Amino acid sequence: MKNNLHVFLGATIADSAARPLHWVYDQKKLNSYIKNKKDFAFLKKNKSPFYSIPTGNVSGYNDVGQVMLDALSKNPKNYKKQFKINLKKHFGPGSKYWKNYKSRSKYRKIKDWRGLIKGPWIHQNVIDTLNNIKNNKKITGGNKVHESDGFCTALPVFLYFKYHQKKLVKNNKFYKELKNTISIVCTSKISIKYALAKFYLIDMAISGKQNPINSFLIKFKKDVYFKEVISNIRLVKRLKLKSHSSMVKKLGISCRYPGTFNSSIHAIIKFNSYKSAILNTIRAGGCNCSRSNFIGSYFSSLDGLKAIPKEWIRKCYHSHKIIKLGSYT
Repeated sequence: MKNNLHVFLGATIADSAARPLHWVYDQKKLNSYIKNKKDFAFLKKNKSPFYSIPTGNVSGYNDVGQVMLDALSKNPKNYKKQFKINLKKHFGPGSKYWKNYKSRSKYRKIKDWRGLIKGPWIHQNVIDTLNNIKNNKKITGGNKVHESDGFCTALPVFLYFKYHQKKLVKNNKFYKELKNTISIVCTSKISIKYALAKFYLIDMAISGKQNPINSFLIKFKKDVYFKEVISNIRLVKRLKLKSHSSMVKKLGISCRYPGTFNSSIHAIIKFNSYKSAILNTIRAGGCNCSRSNFIGSYFSSLDGLKAIPKEWIRKCYHSHKIIKLGSYT
């Protein structure tokens, strides 16, 4: 696909596939939901204990990427300004996201209140970003949590510049631009660092490296900035033969970095295909949507559009739009 949008499609399909089982931390309950099912992607009934949206939609992680994709398609020369306009409309006051955010305080005194949220769930980084935009702050991104919103926001920008701005890609301005884009919604140093590491790995996969993980280790083995990332990847490689679900529990099952990155790397090195990696990511539970965005984009970068199961593409609401954009942009 043009614009390398098959990579964003891979992230979107993976997120949507995991979404009905998003944030299920009780492994016994999760196992009961998928019992006797070979393919439990796009589960018909929502089982997320936090919020409920129709199967085929995406979580708040991928949805910020959808907002960025729309901004790029409408106004590529001033996409940051357009993104902020779109973000306020899609997530801000008057939206279903914002309505549910305001409902949280009303329900908090009720036991199992999270199950009462009917509709999408807005993330802390997006809440903080909207407030900072409202207050006309120059730096808009949130810094309270270390999560994947920045990576998901910047993924369409990475793919756009990779395809359209090849001269920019060849120098440091490319990753500086990515860093600035990540910072629109997330300014924590750890979130930016791990998002950039993901982009380097995806870049190596798109560029045809047979083993992007090893290529990353070689390229950055003496890089001080990625010292922690290198150390974590080496640790995960030593755990390759261990059960993925048990390693997710050990490495990080929540939304937070570095755990979400480390658990994703385990899926990437342990499984050989997009489908098996995503199904096992869903099975491992917790914040499987944040991990699926990275894993899905990685395998679609490595193996192309053919990596994504066709029946999964048909089940995702956003597929047609992305494929259409990728056919002419």
